[in-house]
Amino acid sequence: MGTLATTKMSSKGQVVIPEEVRKRLNLKAGAQFVVVGENDVVILKSISQPSISEFDELIAKARREAKASGLKQNHIEEAIAQVRGRK
Repeated sequence: MGTLATTKMSSKGQVVIPEEVRKRLNLKAGAQFVVVGENDVVILKSISQPSISEFDELIAKARREAKASGLKQNHIEEAIAQVRGRK
């Protein structure tokens, strides 16, 4: 873990991430986070889009898993229709 720092929340609920942390984690304006809160703990987890190669790997893995489980195209179409209220 890096150096500890403190910050305050504004009246609008905004929290400033200290500059040292932003630089170390290469966080830029517009960075998105998942926020988890439990009791007196708040966790910010940065999220980012996968690269094209990472996305291709995810798709390939999903296809392998679907094939191994016996999932067919018509199963997907039926599930979509059910969710959309058509069946």
